[in-house]
Amino acid sequence: QVQLVESGGGLVQAGGSLRLSCAASGRRFSSYAMGWFRQAPGKEREFVGVINWSGGSTYYADSVKGRFTISRDNAKNTVYLQMNSLKPEDTAVYYCAAYGSTWYRPPKRGEEYDYWGQGTQVTVSS
Repeated sequence: QVQLVESGGGLVQAGGSLRLSCAASGRRFSSYAMGWFRQAPGKEREFVGVINWSGGSTYYADSVKGRFTISRDNAKNTVYLQMNSLKPEDTAVYYCAAYGSTWYRPPKRGEEYDYWGQGTQVTVSS
């Protein structure tokens, strides 16, 4: 069992930056790939990016590539989402999720993930 708690959301102006954190409790955090998703009002949940268990591999959605960076600190049981050059269309609730299966390819579908956090709101004003 893994419990995930996101933090770091807030209101930021377009062009600004935020860093989200996702703290995990429970053992075996380092064995999970960790993904970030987001959901804007009235829209489907969207894959943002994922990092493998060691931090050696990352994969991003085209919409955030070059602006967002995922990292992890397994000693702290925490994964991060650094968001730069934020745009109003990045406004959403951001969720972290844990993927416990074998990484054959970057897991991009929400249903592939085993555990989810409660989400943190990010609002980007124009």
